[in-house]
Amino acid sequence: MTTHTGHEPDGGTDAAGARAADRLTAFVDAAIAIALTLLALDLPLPSGDTTRAVLDSIADHGKEYLAFGISFVVIAAHWRAHHEIFRYVRTLNSHLTSLTLVWLFMQVLMPFATRVITSDIAFPSRFSLYALVQVLASTTFALIIREIRRAHLYRADAPSRVFAESLVRSVCLAAAFGVSIPLAFLLRGPGAYLCWLAAPLVLAVARRVQRRASAP
Repeated sequence: MTTHTGHEPDGGTDAAGARAADRLTAFVDAAIAIALTLLALDLPLPSGDTTRAVLDSIADHGKEYLAFGISFVVIAAHWRAHHEIFRYVRTLNSHLTSLTLVWLFMQVLMPFATRVITSDIAFPSRFSLYALVQVLASTTFALIIREIRRAHLYRADAPSRVFAESLVRSVCLAAAFGVSIPLAFLLRGPGAYLCWLAAPLVLAVARRVQRRASAP
């Protein structure tokens, strides 16, 4: 006689977990695509009856086009980091799903933050809003990595260095954008952008230190 225990076999459980992770990843991909589309829809159209007038109009909207380029790169970097990590996720739990939705909220908020940073309101306020979104996005992603590792939600073939390097990247970015917020109120000008420009350098140094520490 066969007794039914009410539990799925391990293979069925693993397959269900993998499907759930795939559905979440597909949902993230779709939301990121919408965020990038909204980012482009906010771009101002140049105007003018002559080539010179069109070029002058483009120059007048230069900050909007620059902000679009920066935000596109930033969102793409966030998506790439998510893709790099979640291809090794074998299953989900409620905490990881919630953290991912919080992180995704920051991504879809990016077009709004981009409009704000190119507006005419006080520089510290508009700068800080954009930086705060980046701080929350990077911090949440660090928590996502921590949860994946804590709950062992990753596949057995996942290289540990991928999680470690992504965690360092998230922490460095959160720190760089976080430091820029009080600096914006102190300088009250574009000098606060130096923290953002320094982020790649800080990240490169952190990676080098990390690799030396992990070397045999």
